[in-house]
Amino acid sequence: MSPVRRARSGGAGPDDRPGTQLGQATVELALIMPLLILLILAIVQIGVLVHTRVLVTHAAREAVREAAVGASGSVVASTAAASGSLDSDRLAVSLATTGDRVEVTVHYDAPTDVFLVGPLLGDVGFDASATMRRED
Repeated sequence: MSPVRRARSGGAGPDDRPGTQLGQATVELALIMPLLILLILAIVQIGVLVHTRVLVTHAAREAVREAAVGASGSVVASTAAASGSLDSDRLAVSLATTGDRVEVTVHYDAPTDVFLVGPLLGDVGFDASATMRRED
């Protein structure tokens, strides 16, 4: 039987020989793997930044609670730094009092340390503020 006849009848044709596409899946995986790794690292970095954002908000709430009961500015700043795992060198706390209200604003420059993705982003700044009535 000739090869042309086999191809028409559903048999193996000249392009369907065993072994002609054995490395195709490996090459495709090798091409796509760096992009998948970069995507996974980006997702991890975003998760770390979201966690840091929650910590900054929590620090502002803890600091304003301390300020509402009459603590000094240095105690408020140390409370904000101690409320989470935030680096105190990257943390700035400001305290404002208006009438019977006290407002604390926390600014934090979050480092981006995830391999490959972090240096592309640079440090990210987060701000959070909280207001509470004084309890003097």
